[in-house]
This record gives sequence, structure tokens and C-alpha cells, in this order.
Amino acid sequence: MTTTQKARLPYPGLTGLMLGIVLGTLDGTIVGTALPTVAGELGGLDRLSWVVTAYLLTAAVTTPLWGKAGDLYGRKGAYLSAVAVFLTGSVLSGLAQSMEQLIAFRALQGVGAGGLMVGAFALIGTVVSPEDSPRVQAITGAMLPAAFAGGPLLGGLLTDHLNWRWAFYVNVPVGIAALLLVSLGLRVRTPRVRARVDVAGALLLTTGILALTLLATWGGTRYAWTSPRILALASTAAAALALLVRTERRAAEPVIPPRLFHSRNFTLAQILSLLVGAGMLAAMNYLPQYFQFVRGQSSTASGLLLLPLMLGMVAVQLATGRRIAHDGRYRIYPILGGGLMTAGALTLLLLDVDTPTAVASGLAVIMGAGMGFLMQSTLLITMYSAPPRDMGAASGTVTLVRTLGGSLGVATLGAVFTARLAGTDPNLTPSQAARLPEPVREGLRAAVTSGVHGVLLGTAVLAALAFAVAWLVREVPLRTATEAAPASADRPPADRPLPRPS
Repeated sequence: MTTTQKARLPYPGLTGLMLGIVLGTLDGTIVGTALPTVAGELGGLDRLSWVVTAYLLTAAVTTPLWGKAGDLYGRKGAYLSAVAVFLTGSVLSGLAQSMEQLIAFRALQGVGAGGLMVGAFALIGTVVSPEDSPRVQAITGAMLPAAFAGGPLLGGLLTDHLNWRWAFYVNVPVGIAALLLVSLGLRVRTPRVRARVDVAGALLLTTGILALTLLATWGGTRYAWTSPRILALASTAAAALALLVRTERRAAEPVIPPRLFHSRNFTLAQILSLLVGAGMLAAMNYLPQYFQFVRGQSSTASGLLLLPLMLGMVAVQLATGRRIAHDGRYRIYPILGGGLMTAGALTLLLLDVDTPTAVASGLAVIMGAGMGFLMQSTLLITMYSAPPRDMGAASGTVTLVRTLGGSLGVATLGAVFTARLAGTDPNLTPSQAARLPEPVREGLRAAVTSGVHGVLLGTAVLAALAFAVAWLVREVPLRTATEAAPASADRPPADRPLPRPS
């Protein structure tokens, strides 16, 4: 697309893309406050983490595939297909009659979700010129905070006043609007590359991620770490990932181009994204358990009580993006993020059954701020360490890694949470728990608090690892957006200067 074609900003189409980003962002947070009620109504507390993990797992696996499909066959068509699959999974999730059905339909929903963010960002990069970037950033800055911060609150409101199923049905009108706006309001001419999708790489990636997730979920809880099943999963994961590296080096159009990892900062950004994704999703999905079962709050109230964490994260993200655009310095932000996230998780270990609700809510802002520093800095480093031809693959990679981190984090720390609730009734909703006899209720409150402590301790360990890794990031001067691209599009030089955001 020429500069002349880019000159007129297609607001209807861009609004449709933003709605897709909102869908992907919203569904990562809206379900958390509904999970206690879901577990009580459908049963299966031991499988509760899979309601989140199934979604994240399929989203992680399909993210690079959607990005590559857009690069090869057309980004608009890939994006619209992703929205359609996402909406189908949303409707079926709302109709689920058992925990097994819900997990399966959430997996389908995740397949579509994998293409929402990567497709939207790739299309924005295609149709928006550098001159229009500030206006697009303003639109993003207005919608993302609402999705991040409003997700838990909206999920709680829908659960309390309608039904937890509406946490899925609410996606339908938003998704239909996105389909119409992008279909009718966005014209894109994406050059199609004559190449085949890396099917072998995709299968190996799927096998490796699934084996790792099952390993994280079952190891040390359902099966001993030395049991044949766990050892077989570990061997499968190691073999699949080793073969993936070999396959991707030989593929003409790899799902994850190995050349991206020639940049030291790009590689470090992916490690940080994995760690922050694991800690963030685990904390956001299990803190509502504390607010509802221990502090006796409603789903709506637990959403409100997560606002300090969410707003702290969003505010820091926006401020960090502006500061990096202003002075071009970014190394300090992942270091700050790792330190604050560690301190925040350790501070939340002070929670007990008698901690005032307002205090518990306010303490979460520290961890939220740390997440914001890490998320924004790693995203910028990732996106601007890739050449233009790999922009879709780069955005897909960082989304994949962060989502994979969330899947592994929820699976691993969810298993810790479930193990500490052994002996409690798995079919209790928060409202039913409030009517239990006092001795039984006190035992449940203590068990849930212990489970949340296990999740927070694991989050603190992940954040401490991120803090250590962040010190290895190099401060490479940012270049302006108008400077020439690298001479070689196939192999970017290690740690080439980042383009200064417009």
C-alpha cells in the first residue's frame, strides 16, 4: 500500500480492529470473577484451572499460525476468520452444561482469540502511516484501559445480575460489530507470498505446549514427579521443542522465524513476557477466589476490588509508553517492573482471613504497577526488534509467549491452589459457602487463603526471575520511524536500534 493510500485514516475499519483487541483483552479478564460461581454450578473444582488454561493454550498455539496466515494469504481475511471462530466458541461456552463441555468450548474460543490481537495489530501496521500513529495510539489508549480494568467488573456484574453465561454471550454484539466495521470499512491490499504454512512446526509447537501444560498441571499433584506419566510428558515436551528448533531453521516460512532471536534484546523480551504472563494470569484468576470465599464479597464487588491492580497496570503502561517515546530510554522499565511485581506479590502474602477487604484490594496496586512496566517495555522491544516483513510473526511471537506463560502459570499455580483445598466441597458457590455452619465456613476460608498464598508465592518467584533477567537487557538507542530499514530483511542485525515511537 502506498503512502497516498495510507493518507486517509479509515476510522470505521480501525474501530472494528480496536473492538477485536478489546474482545481479546476483555475475555482474558472477564471470566476470573465468574469462576467461583461456575465451579459451584458445574462442579469440578479440580478442573477449574482448565477453564482458563484450555483457552490460553489454544490461543497460544494458534497465535503464530494466525500471524503467519495473515502474512501469507491476506491479513483482513485471517482477522475476520478469527473473529468468527471466537464468536462461535463464545456462544457454545455460554451454552455449556458440564465442566467438560465448557473446557472444550473455551478451547475453541481460544483458537479464535489467537488471531484477534495479532491480526488487529498487523492490520494497523499495514494501513496506518507513521504520521497517523499518534491518532491511532490515542484510540488504543482510550479503549484498552476500559477493557483491562472493566473486564473483572463486567464479569462480576453479569454473574450477579444475569448469569455467568453472559460473560460469554456479551462477546456476540461486540464481535458482530467488529466483523461489519472491518468488512465494510477497511480496504487492504496485502501482498500474498507463495509459500506453504509450516504444518510440521505448528504440530510440534502444539505437542510441546500441550505436554508442558499437562506436566505443569499434574506434576506433584495428581501424579508423582517420578511417575511414568510425568516422565513421559517431560520427554515428549523436550523432544517436541528440540525438533521444533530444528524444523524452524529449515522451513521456508517458519511459524516462529529463528532469525528474530538473533537479537539479544528480542530474546530477553520473550523470556520476560513468559514470566509476566504466568504471574499476571495466575494472580488475576485466583484473587477473586479470596475476595468471594474468604471476604464474602459478591462477583461484582470482587471485580471492583481488582480495580487497583488493573488500573495500576494500565496507568503504568500508558505512562511508560509516553516516557519511552519522549526520551528513547527503556532499560530501566523492565527492571522496575520485575522489582515492583516481586514486592507486590510478597506484600499480598500478608493477606489472611481477617484482612480488611479495602486493605487487601489496595495492596494489589503494587503488583499491578510492576506488571505494567514489564508488559509495555517488552512489547515495544519485541515489535521494534523485527524487520517489516516479520512484523506479523513478531507480534504473534510475543503474544504466543505471553499467552503460553499465562497457560503454564494458571496450570501450575492452579494445581497448587487446588491441592491446598483438598477435603473441601468442590461444588460450592460463594453464596452457598456463606450459609455453611461457622466451623465449616472458617475451615473453607483458611483453605482458600492458603491456596491463594501458594499462588502468590509462585508469582513472587516468577517476578524475581524477571527482575534478574531484566538486568541483561541492553540500552540500544532508539532510531526515528523515518530512518531506513536494515539492509537485510531476512536477518536483522543483533540489537539493531529500535524505532522511536511516533
